[in-house]
Amino acid sequence: MLTQRLRQLERDGLIVRTYHPEVPPRVEYEISDFGRSLAPLFAHLADWAGINLDRIEQARHDYDAKAAR
Repeated sequence: MLTQRLRQLERDGLIVRTYHPEVPPRVEYEISDFGRSLAPLFAHLADWAGINLDRIEQARHDYDAKAAR
């Protein structure tokens, strides 16, 4: 699953994969410049999550309470 996700991110141009033909083989991944352009979006999402954390926790509690019945 992780390999599939990394390949999709590489295909989308969000990460760069570097293969090192050594024994054992080694692969490195790094975020691309295009991927870095998402940083403001993730910062905004993190701010939103921080502001709404209490509501998220309450929703989880309510859901789990219903599921336990």
